Amino acid sequence: MKAILAIASKDLRLLARNKAAFFWVLGFPFLIALFFGAIASGGSGNRAPMTIAVVDRDGTPYSRAFLDELRKSEALRLRPTVPDSARLLVREGKCVAYVLLHPGFGRSFGFGQGDSSGIEVGLDPSRRAEAGYLKGLVTAATFSTMESQFQAQNGQDLIRESLASIEADSSRTPAERRQWVRVMTDLDQFLVSLDSARVAPGSVAAARDSASGLAATADSSKAASAAGPNILVRDVAEDENGPRSAFEVTFPSSVMWALIGVCMSFAISIVHERVRGTFLRLQLAPISRGQILGGKALAAFLASLGTTALLLAVGASIFHVRVTNLPELVAALVACAFCFVGVMMVVAVLGHSHQAVSGAGWAILLVMSMTGGGMIPLIAMPAWMQTVSNFSLVKWGVLAIEGAIWRGFTWGEMALPLAILLAVGSAGFIIGSRALAKTEA
Repeated sequence: MKAILAIASKDLRLLARNKAAFFWVLGFPFLIALFFGAIASGGSGNRAPMTIAVVDRDGTPYSRAFLDELRKSEALRLRPTVPDSARLLVREGKCVAYVLLHPGFGRSFGFGQGDSSGIEVGLDPSRRAEAGYLKGLVTAATFSTMESQFQAQNGQDLIRESLASIEADSSRTPAERRQWVRVMTDLDQFLVSLDSARVAPGSVAAARDSASGLAATADSSKAASAAGPNILVRDVAEDENGPRSAFEVTFPSSVMWALIGVCMSFAISIVHERVRGTFLRLQLAPISRGQILGGKALAAFLASLGTTALLLAVGASIFHVRVTNLPELVAALVACAFCFVGVMMVVAVLGHSHQAVSGAGWAILLVMSMTGGGMIPLIAMPAWMQTVSNFSLVKWGVLAIEGAIWRGFTWGEMALPLAILLAVGSAGFIIGSRALAKTEA
């Protein structure tokens, strides 16, 4: 054990003395967190179509017409599901948000209270910039559906049916029933005035009645808006302490960059020792090959834990990055560090020179980062790239850390990413050690 600790201590001191390597291990990941955090804080910009889960608890022709209208938007991709699954999809980052139509949605034409007969929008906390945009699309679809349904059917019959159901709704307070009855009554009178105008287009009285009806409807609509919003926006992870800033989303990605930097630094150091003969001289010493590799793996593991812990400490103290579950975060960091130690062992045997290992290693790890959420959040990627991301270790590392920081994952939800990271780390260490033994035999 003393030999392993001595080799690990030697490698850590060499890393600290190498300013260029130290920058890629700690400085560059920190800049990545600041850069993408500032971009995410500034707005959404042009994004790929947003995938949203939709839940139709109303189950009426009117609610289906609304979803068809929402589906026409090129900015949205709808995924029908049930309430619990919709919230889970958003929490796991597979959907930007969910749109839930409560029972009674068709009866109130989407203008009911959000928690009774209206529309509920649950948003991924990491996509706060899209909240207003998505709410605008839902609002536009609400009015478009109302217009198309009134044209396709007798609008007055629809209003009268809705009026009767509202008057019989015991779940509403008397004040709410009076308010909505006034809205529906004014809308009914407005449609009657429009019919009169069509019969006598030149009638001044008909035009005046139409204008009066329109004004009355507008005033009533304002009163209804003051009573409560027709679209209730919820933070899906609010109970799980969802992120309050973009930096709580970007710092997990910066942790992955730190691990990539450590991985490449130690992989190149192994190649450097092989080229200069240092590795051979270590084998001639009274220590086994397993102790040599164990010492290097321990150094890489400790460096990974140290840099990632320092990054998160800076994030917590300066950028208010919160940790909702410390034991899960420790488990995530240990699993990530262990995984990239295994990756380091494989990368170190991809060539016999610094150039070969550096080129091959960075090519593999950069592709992992680009497809796994290290540069662009997974939710903003096309569907095919989100499928590809399942093969990226960066994706599982980011997911594990987010689960502990703000997604509120249970240990059951943490099990899959942790298991993948640990399994890949073990396989990488075994494969890399055997390959290194063969090259030095």
